[in-house]
Amino acid sequence: MNSNSPKFKRNRFMQKAVITACSILLTSTLIAQEEPPQLNVILDIDALYTPLESKPIHGDTAVKLLNELETKHYSSIDIDDNFSSIVFDSYIDALDGSKLYFLKEDIDQLSAYRYTLDNSLKDGSVEPGFEIYNVYYKRILERMIYAVERVENHVGEMDFTIDEAIQIDRENAPYAASLEELDELWRLRIKNSVLSLRLTGDDEQEIIDKLSKRYRNQLSQISKTNDKDIFQTYMATVATAVDPHTSYFSPRDSENFNMGLSLSLQGIGAQLTTEEEYTKVAELIKGGPAERGNELKAGDRIVSIGQGVDGELQDVVGMRLDDVVAQIRGEKGTVVRLNVIPVDAIGESSATVVSITRDTVKLEDQSAKKEVIELSYNGEIFKVGIIDLPTFYFDFEAASRGDADFKSSTRDVHALLDELKEEDVDAVVVDLRNNGGGSLSEANQLVGLFIETGATVQIRYSGLRNGFTRSFGDSDPEVAYTGPLAVLVNRTSASASEIFAGAIQDYQRGIVLGGQTFGKGTVQEIIPMDYGQVKLTRSKFYRISGESTQHRGVIPDISFPDFYDAYEDIGESSLDGALPWDTVRAVEYTPYHAIQALVPELQQRYDARAQKSPDFIYLRDQIERARVMRQREQLSLNELEVKQEREENRRIEFDAENMRRLLKGLTLNEWVEDPNAEEQEQEQELVAISDTAPADESVEDAVEEEEEEEEEGDPLLLESGRILADFISLNSNRVSSVSPGNTPQNR
Repeated sequence: MNSNSPKFKRNRFMQKAVITACSILLTSTLIAQEEPPQLNVILDIDALYTPLESKPIHGDTAVKLLNELETKHYSSIDIDDNFSSIVFDSYIDALDGSKLYFLKEDIDQLSAYRYTLDNSLKDGSVEPGFEIYNVYYKRILERMIYAVERVENHVGEMDFTIDEAIQIDRENAPYAASLEELDELWRLRIKNSVLSLRLTGDDEQEIIDKLSKRYRNQLSQISKTNDKDIFQTYMATVATAVDPHTSYFSPRDSENFNMGLSLSLQGIGAQLTTEEEYTKVAELIKGGPAERGNELKAGDRIVSIGQGVDGELQDVVGMRLDDVVAQIRGEKGTVVRLNVIPVDAIGESSATVVSITRDTVKLEDQSAKKEVIELSYNGEIFKVGIIDLPTFYFDFEAASRGDADFKSSTRDVHALLDELKEEDVDAVVVDLRNNGGGSLSEANQLVGLFIETGATVQIRYSGLRNGFTRSFGDSDPEVAYTGPLAVLVNRTSASASEIFAGAIQDYQRGIVLGGQTFGKGTVQEIIPMDYGQVKLTRSKFYRISGESTQHRGVIPDISFPDFYDAYEDIGESSLDGALPWDTVRAVEYTPYHAIQALVPELQQRYDARAQKSPDFIYLRDQIERARVMRQREQLSLNELEVKQEREENRRIEFDAENMRRLLKGLTLNEWVEDPNAEEQEQEQELVAISDTAPADESVEDAVEEEEEEEEEGDPLLLESGRILADFISLNSNRVSSVSPGNTPQNR
């Protein structure tokens, strides 16, 4: 399947994973470093383990951090025993959330610090944090030694015909009571890694070589842990104990964080985080090379990295995040290859290699874009203008220089609306799916393109002004577009996106469609410190109705099936310590339409279509299957059973897609026993198309089929257009009342 085909894009959308808002995200942007040297590490815990100690600067910084938290955070913070307990649990979880390293006796002994961390921090001591980490440090070294010895001496003994299984999610599992119990957990984990490689076709020696190299590299990387690493981890935990968007960055991490805030990023355009031993793609930057390629997805886990088109793939499982980032970084025009486990896959047997040409992520690549879609409604062609806005951007540097053509989301959308009016569209959809926010002022001004004047958002401040609420809005009476409007959102529409969608909904200026938004209704400020910096929550957003966007987000007027529905750990409400939803006094405003009165009828018409829509049936089926997969507790280590399950899942997906195609009157796909062979055949066909005379009939059929799929369009955008058509039909006598002197033809 071509990566640009609607099916590929549809699956990509539905397979996107959660973007964890509280993670420390490092953007792959700079110059590639040499691969860390392969070390023949001595497998002796006494030789490898040396307890690490803090430095005076660490204690001084801890005191200053507490002061920033207590005096400047939005909420009133009490550094007491309860706070200490939260920090303790969060720190243990950050180190060993899957309970694969600590023993129960370790946790019992370390629990002596549960209610004393607050006192130590106030006294300028971070020693408890270092002592806890040192226990973890020793345990993880022990596990890597065990893994190396197991792989190098016992792979041939593994029996894949017996019924054994590995627990998938160990978050709620107990800690191992003994080293023997921990060994058994790791025996099964290693067996799973071996099985995954067996399923890729590797022979026994290849498996041993790969896994030995992997675990020895991990051991080498872990042995390089230093005091800066421990301090960063501990202080970040202290900060996020206040709320998930507050964090501390050491000097090195500050550099990476600030780099990620820049408007021009050189690299692959992805943000990375750590999940157990894997480096995971947390987010793709709009307009970046990874996002443009349509192959890498949020939630994919990176197994290995290769430099250039033919450089050897180097295993990075268990490698430090900053070292992985260093290998991905690179100069514009160079190629990096990532061997990744797709977000919807479980083991390495499903890993695939993605080639990405590094490039500069420019502001214009993230600019608003438009298209016009046409659909049939009551026997007539209905034209809908689509404005895709990936972020709320503003080129401050260009504006401050006095450049007349500086870029901003509001200016660009205004120009696009003018073009759409020239094309005589019947309605407009502003697509904010996966828009994580950006400039607050741009969100305010963008609302102003659709209303005359009025408030758009309220902000409640902290600190000396705690309790003070101020409204912001649009004072320009000019309206760029007065016609029927919809705003399309999903679970990863956050911050400024929620301000815009909430204001449009409160004014009843347009219909909000899609999924519940993220629920990030807080504002952070970067505060420099003598040693690093702190990102601190200082204020909170509220809608003009008085409702906070925090925690709940914006609830659409009409909800579409959303792949994120399969995930319980998406959104602000899933984050530990998230600030609560609340309200302030509403501001005075006048609705433009009576949309809420029409929602029941719009909902009824939508439901009737959605129940019969092949695309929506397919989407709901995908969501349910993803939900079932996520509820699995164990993964079989019986090779025959795993193969059968993989084939069954592939068949289910194949049948679901063909049913969708059948219902839409499209050409059905043919079942292929060996999907790898199909991929090779497709590659050969592409070569034939580019290098030979006219293509044969089979190739022409494949091209026609691809064109057939491309004509389908995005089902959610198409349905948004149909709802707008329903709105016009039901409210034809109201469309002209958007503003004085407007006419139905003024679109």
